[in-house]
Amino acid sequence: FSFFQERLRYVLGLLLLLHSTNSFYVPGVAPINFHRNDPVEIKAVKLTSSRTQLPYEYYSLPFCQPSKITYKAENLGEVLRGDRIVNTPFQVSMNVEKKCEVLCNFPNKPVTLTVEQSKLIAERIREDYYVHLIADNLPVATRLEFYSNREEEEKKKEKDVQFEHGYRLGFMDGNKFYLHNHLSFILYYHREDVEESQEHTYRVVRFEVIPQSIKLEDLKADEKSMCTLPEATGSAPQEIDPTKENQLLFTYSVHWEESDIKWASRWDTYLTMSDVQIHWFSIINSVVVVFFLSGILSMIIIRTLRKDIANYNKEDDIEDTMEESGWKLVHGDVFRPPQYPMILSSLLGSGIQLFCMILIVIFVAMLGMLSPSSRGALMTTACFLFMFMGVFGGFFAGRLYRTLKGHRWKKGAFCTATLYPGVVFGICFVLNCFIWGKHSSGAVPFPTMVALLCMWFGISLPLVYLGYYFGFRKQPYDNPVRTNQIPRQIPEQRWYMNKFVGILMAGILPFGAMFIELFFIFSAIWENQFYYLFGFLFLVFIILVVSCSQISIVMVYFQLCAEDYRWWWRTFLVSGGSAFYVLIYAVFYFVNKLDIVEFIPSLLYFGYTALMVLSFWLLTGTIGFYAAYMFVRKIYAAVKID
Repeated sequence: FSFFQERLRYVLGLLLLLHSTNSFYVPGVAPINFHRNDPVEIKAVKLTSSRTQLPYEYYSLPFCQPSKITYKAENLGEVLRGDRIVNTPFQVSMNVEKKCEVLCNFPNKPVTLTVEQSKLIAERIREDYYVHLIADNLPVATRLEFYSNREEEEKKKEKDVQFEHGYRLGFMDGNKFYLHNHLSFILYYHREDVEESQEHTYRVVRFEVIPQSIKLEDLKADEKSMCTLPEATGSAPQEIDPTKENQLLFTYSVHWEESDIKWASRWDTYLTMSDVQIHWFSIINSVVVVFFLSGILSMIIIRTLRKDIANYNKEDDIEDTMEESGWKLVHGDVFRPPQYPMILSSLLGSGIQLFCMILIVIFVAMLGMLSPSSRGALMTTACFLFMFMGVFGGFFAGRLYRTLKGHRWKKGAFCTATLYPGVVFGICFVLNCFIWGKHSSGAVPFPTMVALLCMWFGISLPLVYLGYYFGFRKQPYDNPVRTNQIPRQIPEQRWYMNKFVGILMAGILPFGAMFIELFFIFSAIWENQFYYLFGFLFLVFIILVVSCSQISIVMVYFQLCAEDYRWWWRTFLVSGGSAFYVLIYAVFYFVNKLDIVEFIPSLLYFGYTALMVLSFWLLTGTIGFYAAYMFVRKIYAAVKID
């Protein structure tokens, strides 16, 4: 028992280590020091809604504009995410308070919204849009305070605080629309230690906003662009009537507070939005279940195999061997090349490419190098890595194609480089056309699309050809038994040996090990949350690889015992069975968790889900296939065959 405790302590220690890697700060991002009165620039990122899944750029709505609009140069990941970072007219200076100031350039002249603009704002409020701003690269958050379900006495003392990304554009009351036209910014700074003679330097460590809706008549503005806020109780909100012109003032106030938070941990507020305990329980649960099942499966397989091999290798009892059944019988057919070897090797090549990309991305992110503060870094890294991993994909595909007696290596290489990426590009292009039609900033601009095509045909394709060439020239995999001239007849199979039953059975274990993490990943993608628990994700990925390999080995063993030697394609399909459960989970998530009603957002959701499921199937299918192939070669090498 003490040994078990020791092991558990070791696993928990490892998990803590992985978890603590999340708070490392990103190498290469330097803090900005401000002196008092230095301008702190506030920029806008985009408008988002989990109901429509269509991001829009900030100035797609009639907000106050600065005299000159400048967009920040963006990396590939930011463009693909729909970020369009742009300057705003907010004038904020370090540690300088502002009671209330009118935003637009006319001191006390209200902004008039046309009927069209009013309609658009009302529509965006109905669709539940959030506005995302950044100050010193920190995203704005709205503080939500609520009482937890504690005892009555404790209720008075303690409130739970959570933060929401961005701030709501407005709210609805019945059929009326109200716009948040006054923003109270609360910025927290950390005073840096300096020598006595030097001036104090400050760093921004948190950026909050309290949005308010205040009627034009209640905001008293003077000639100097100053305004006075009404008493909280007596003010009416600013209504936006979509049927007529509306007049309003855009105003803001700035309040600074000192904070103990160090610059290096300033992102913690944003990242601890969800309950981390769930991850602990799910990971420990998955680890225990997977290792328990691994132990059982390994024992069964190894004991049964030992018995099989011992029986098959007994030479004295020849009559028994004449009537033998089981996997030894199909030794002359087990390595018979399958139908469509080129397509199989191409899909497996893409699977290897995905596997290498995902492994490196998760590992690098776990070390804290792709934190949310470097926007779009994750997406950019993933794209480039997929291109460069083409050389490994090509190598494995070429070698397998040669083993399967293929001859047309050039066609095989072209197929590997274009089959999976072509499907992905096709689906994304169709979805992009719909997003373009909606004028959303989520649409990939034409130059970016051309750049991606150039990367595909300029980097990925040549690398796949290179890898394929070397893989095809290399010695094919060594199969331990010769293949007969005439194929064996396959006996009639039982109902439970059906492909679809296999897919359903094989998918449960890998999916069960990772579905909690899947929930958090879905929330990150569809509900604009940050996902940062890459330490956990790395562990889940390892559990997934282990469980896929084991299930695949068990399934191929049962299949060969039933004297069915057509295992190549079947293992690839069955090992990817968890992708089927991911699809079902995605439908469940859509129905229960998302509030999407319109056609185009639904199309986007299911389009991107189809891509995720396809990629996941390729990944798990490839892991299972290689595990099963190694297993089959091992067991046939262990029996004596005349």
